[in-house]
Parts: sequence; C-alpha cells; structure tokens
Amino acid sequence: MKILHILSQIPEATGSGIYLQSALQHAANRGFQNYLLAGIPADFPNHKTLQKLACCDYNAVYFEQELPFPVVGMSDVMPYPSTRFCDLSHSELSLYADCFEQKLVEAVESWQPDLIHSHHLWLLTSLTRQKFPGIPLVTSCHGSDLRQFHNCPHLQPTVLAGCREIDAICALSQVQKGEIQQLYGIEAHKIHVIGAGYNHERFYFSEQKTEHKTVNILYAGKLSRAKGVPWLLHALKNLPADQFIFHLVGDSDGIEKLEILKIVEEFDGRIQVHGNLDQEHLAHLMRQADLFILPSFYEGLPLVLLEALGCGCRIITTALPGVVEIFSGLSSGWVELVELPKMTTIDMPLSSENEKFIGDLTSALQVQLDHIQKQPPVNALPAEILSLLGKYTWEGIFLKIEQLYNRLSVK
Repeated sequence: MKILHILSQIPEATGSGIYLQSALQHAANRGFQNYLLAGIPADFPNHKTLQKLACCDYNAVYFEQELPFPVVGMSDVMPYPSTRFCDLSHSELSLYADCFEQKLVEAVESWQPDLIHSHHLWLLTSLTRQKFPGIPLVTSCHGSDLRQFHNCPHLQPTVLAGCREIDAICALSQVQKGEIQQLYGIEAHKIHVIGAGYNHERFYFSEQKTEHKTVNILYAGKLSRAKGVPWLLHALKNLPADQFIFHLVGDSDGIEKLEILKIVEEFDGRIQVHGNLDQEHLAHLMRQADLFILPSFYEGLPLVLLEALGCGCRIITTALPGVVEIFSGLSSGWVELVELPKMTTIDMPLSSENEKFIGDLTSALQVQLDHIQKQPPVNALPAEILSLLGKYTWEGIFLKIEQLYNRLSVK
C-alpha cells in the first residue's frame, strides 16, 4: 500500500514531528511505501533525513521562499522561527492554501497514493479532504490543533468544511476523543483512541542511578509560557541552592524565550541551558537525570513523559486530562500530579493563580527531591512503571494505525 503522509510544518523538533517520524519508520518496517509532503524553511539542512524517512520520495512547501514568511506553526510558540496562524492576513492565508494545494496535487498525481495520513485537524487536512474526497484519509490529532481551533475562531468554518468528512481520526486519549466530538461535530465511530508511542529502544533505563545529594532536574520542551516554564523557574528559586542542578532543554523564538532566559540569569550557574537536542542526545541526558518536570497548561499526550519514565526519571507534571487518564492509577509515587490553575484562556492561567501554582510546583518538587535523596539509588524500574510503558511502545501503537489503514483500503 502506498501512503502519503502530510504535515504542514517541519517533521522534527515537535511532538507531532516525532510522532510522524515514528509512524514513517514503522510503516516502512511493515512493508508500506511511504511518501511525504511537509512544510520546511528554505534553508532546511536535513534533506537526507527526510529522504530516509519517506523511503520512496518526498516533496515540500518551502517557507521564506515559496511563501514569504517563516513556517506557520501549529503552536503559537515553536522551537524554531515561525509565524502564528492568528497573525496571517486574508491574502497570506490564501497564498498559504494555494501553495499547499499545488504541492498536494503534484504529490497525488505523481505518487498515486492508496491512502493519505495527515496530521492535525486543521487547514491542510481540510484542504486534502475537499480536494481528494475519493482517497481514504486518516488524520492524527495532536492537541495543538484543538488549541488553534479555540484561538482562531475565524478559521473554524474552513477547518470544519473538510475535517468533518475525514474517514478515521486517531485520538490520543478518551478525553481528547470527547473534545473532538464536541468541537468538530464528528461522529464518535470515526474517532479511534490510538494513543501515541515512545521509542523504547532509544529511551531506556541503562544502569543504576548514582547516589548524590545534588539532584539533576530536567525540563525538555518549548521555551514558552504555555508550557509553564516561567512558573517552574520561580518555583525552583524556593528550593535550597545546593539541592539541585536544573537542565533546560529546548528553544523558541521571540519575547517568551527572552523572558525565560532573563530569569535563568538569576540562578548563578545552577541552570544548564542546552538548547535544542536531537533525540539521541536527549535520551542520554534523561538517563543522567533523576527528575523530569513538565508544568504545561495544555497538552494532548506528552510523549516526553513516557520517554523520561523509560529512562528512569521520576516525574512531576500538571494534571492535564490526558495525563490523568494514563497516570492516575499509579501507586509507586514516581509520578506527582500538580493541580492545574484556573485559566483565563486555554493555555494561560489567571494572574491571581500565579502564587498558588508556583507554591504547588514547589511542594511537588520538594516531595520528589526528598524521595530521591532519602531512598537508595534506583537500580530498576518499578513493575507498575514497566507495565504502563509496555502499553505505549511504537510497535503496539502502529499496529492500531495499520488496522485503520487496512480497514479503509478495502472499502
């Protein structure tokens, strides 16, 4: 079967990009012919990576060349220079749609795919459905698309025009399935809770954690307010300076990055700023870390939590609906859930909640620091953590996706 995979942004560096890479790899392992259409900057350096991922062939929309602006990101803050959908003018949106439509038509006419697998319930998916109603279409929802749906009401009619006609949708959780039904008015039988997987061959527990008084704490993600990073940094100020070293992994562009780096300067070297890391280097750093923290205000299913657990990190994360669905049953204390603050928008807390949220993060940090410092060094993952991780390997996740492929291809 020939599969055309499409993503409107760079197929790396974000959750959806890593998801796409894994889907391409496992589709190839299962004998599918992969083709790829993606959005990339004109100076994109990793063309060989795309060729290897797609196996058969790839094509791209080149931002800052064919389109006169940086990549339009599915999140308002991306780990590379980007444009926000909410800032595009009517003429820019038309140009965006025309350019992707041209490349999409070229891809379908050249490769004659049996099925299309798109990413995000958003503009490119809607365009694909309307342009090629006769080709089976599977779409993976990643959560950032639902956030854009909230933030860009003027684009909702365009999105709904095609997305309501998708053949099958891959949701990350039962909670997300309900949100898709509510926002898009899509029938429940079209939405399949597939989840997402982590690469257990890369993110693994290798050896006993060393015994030490100074705890290595790690954050990996975009440097943005929506990820809760400024609040996390303020919470770290409340801890004794000799208790931890904090590793900040990730990047972004613009004011929010500058705000975060300004706070970092107040720590006098106790924070190591790594910038963007590829998956191999991130996995190595996770294996050295004791504690991973993700204080995000809005996510679908953050794969980075599974990756960190696989590497032997204890976890602190906000009690996001998809996260609670997966982790609330754990009893080992390895995952500490922090209550979400009251929000003024989908991913921004009320200012009156700042002090309480920082306090809650501080308390969670102290709980996990006490566990790490008082318990013997870990030499194996607890049985319930291993059992949980076993449900989220990419081999298992892709088998569910393959079932959708096969079901749609015989209709």
